[in-house]
Amino acid sequence: MVEPKAKIERFFQESLSRQASDLHLVVGLPPYLRVDGQLHPLPNEQRLTSEEVEAMVFSVCSQEQKEAITTNLELDFSFDYQDKARFRINAYYQMGALAASFRLIPREIKTIEKLSLPSICGEFTKLKQGFILVTGPTGHGKSTTIAAMLNEINEQLSCHIVTIEDPIEFALESKKAIVSQRELNRDTHSWTLALRSCLRQDPNVVFIGEMRDLETISAALTIAETGHLVFSTLHTNSAAQTVDRIVDVFPEGAKEQIRMQFSNVLEGVISQRLVPALSGGRLPAVEIMLGSTAIKTAIREGKSHMIDNIIQTSAEMGMMNLETSLANLVNSGKISLETAQAYALRPRELMRQAK
Repeated sequence: MVEPKAKIERFFQESLSRQASDLHLVVGLPPYLRVDGQLHPLPNEQRLTSEEVEAMVFSVCSQEQKEAITTNLELDFSFDYQDKARFRINAYYQMGALAASFRLIPREIKTIEKLSLPSICGEFTKLKQGFILVTGPTGHGKSTTIAAMLNEINEQLSCHIVTIEDPIEFALESKKAIVSQRELNRDTHSWTLALRSCLRQDPNVVFIGEMRDLETISAALTIAETGHLVFSTLHTNSAAQTVDRIVDVFPEGAKEQIRMQFSNVLEGVISQRLVPALSGGRLPAVEIMLGSTAIKTAIREGKSHMIDNIIQTSAEMGMMNLETSLANLVNSGKISLETAQAYALRPRELMRQAK
């Protein structure tokens, strides 16, 4: 009989070999891999029993993590698979049985150029202070984009980078910079404590894994306001929606102050999708919003409905809407028109630009 640890490591190896982004273990189904955005069952694998899933998941847990899963019924944590990759794991119960999703985090942190990201991402890494957000749906490369920018800073600048994550995804090895990576429940007891003590750690650059609530958003704005370069992520579909999401978290009486605070520190929003390429794999399609005078004024005055139009008419500054990015990919023969249409927020605008 195959040991649980050996069995799950075989699935990890399959994930690497097939360049999967995710591995899913659910009772009653064979293991599934997500490759280029699509889920596929692993061939020749049996349906998993509850005993098998539990044994495999617990084989990559510490005793404390096992207790947390059984007590809280869910847990985010990470696991190093030899020296090949890291996995970000969410263990959870469904229909009374343990299940788990494993996000593959490659060891290699690709450069901005290798990821086919716009050159403006490189410009963001040269800033001394401000607020940069990378947004988009789950599984569309937000963490990968931020890792590329942080690693460029790491290689170019003598500074202190502090990350607060749940859990740590890309492991950054200190190069020219000092890198301090803090994981929730392992290196700190809470987001609130970590963010409060962050300013006492003499950081230049701060990465907040995800802005989840009023407290984390408020702390992120304050850290940016006090002269630091702050990166974070949000699950939103566009730059305009990002502005609304941040402001709407706060009570009515605080909204005006938050609009002012946000407009003062905003440097850029990258809203991205990973879209299937004709040559295989996926490519980023991005919307870029920069903290121009017009954008800052629209945020301050609560006129987020004007943001899309400002982005569309500010191409000379480096701004770009999602449809322009998709049309560029179509016109350069990298993705199909049908794929672009499936991801466009404004299909008519896409058709106007696609040749």
